[in-house]
Amino acid sequence: MNSVTCLSMAGLTAVTFLWSTPALAELPEPVRAMLDAAIATGDESKVRTVAEIARTTNPTDGQEIDAILAIFEAEVAARRQAEAAEKEAKIRSASLFENWAGKGEFGAFRATGNSSNTGITAGLTMNRQGIDWRHNLTGRVDYQRANGVTTREQFLGRYEPNVNISDRFYAYALAQYERDRFQGFSGRYAISGGIGYQALKKDDIQLSLKAGPAYRITEFVDGRSESRIAGLVGIDFDWSITDRLKLTQDTNAVAETGGSAVAIIDSRNTTLDLITGLNATISSKLSARFSYAIEYDSNPPPGAVQTDTLSRVTLIYDF
Repeated sequence: MNSVTCLSMAGLTAVTFLWSTPALAELPEPVRAMLDAAIATGDESKVRTVAEIARTTNPTDGQEIDAILAIFEAEVAARRQAEAAEKEAKIRSASLFENWAGKGEFGAFRATGNSSNTGITAGLTMNRQGIDWRHNLTGRVDYQRANGVTTREQFLGRYEPNVNISDRFYAYALAQYERDRFQGFSGRYAISGGIGYQALKKDDIQLSLKAGPAYRITEFVDGRSESRIAGLVGIDFDWSITDRLKLTQDTNAVAETGGSAVAIIDSRNTTLDLITGLNATISSKLSARFSYAIEYDSNPPPGAVQTDTLSRVTLIYDF
């Protein structure tokens, strides 16, 4: 017997009880009308509040009120289960190009480190949520040009699919491209794969951790090229402080090992990208975001400094 059948039987039992117990006093018409009006709204909290008031003001009719409430709750549960089943069926039958959602971001930045300037920033994030699989696409551009000279030109592209192994664990893959001539490289490519863990999974707070081996190729502006084995560690933290305010913390660290265990301790180049952001909802589709990023290279190319910082103020549109 499935859960929908059980819920329907629960509602039927409540109706049978309501009509087959002659000892119950008849619920006054104004009270019944008040309950019917609350039920018509479909608002569960409102229905329970009205039912509690009715039970308090009409203590002798408590059983009848409970029976009416049981019918309503059974109908709500059955409707929710039907909606969830319909949603799952649509996800399973969708093609690869369907069920994508995204965010477009545009604003200004202030940079310090290898360049000190103010410019424009734009970003695009796309994600597709399946039953077991998730796909995430990210692109970002920071650009500034003054007096005919480009003083900031940073590009980032990332694709990360992952699949659930259990309720908490998942496997991930990652392909990433970066370009920043002012940090000393014309192209940096990384691929990685490993295991992730959803440490916190609540409505208002989420924390996930991931780690795995990686392989990275760096093409420097002076024409040199390096290929190295690496290890990746990632942290993703989101906290909805209120309905309109959300704190995010994203950290990705990549340590190039040089191929031996000793080199992991004394790595040739460790990079760290740490981004802290605060999102404020303006409307259902629009939000404002302030973020502060630290980009660290332990062994930058000659003439470059180790640490860059980037402050961004942007508007985000959900679609």
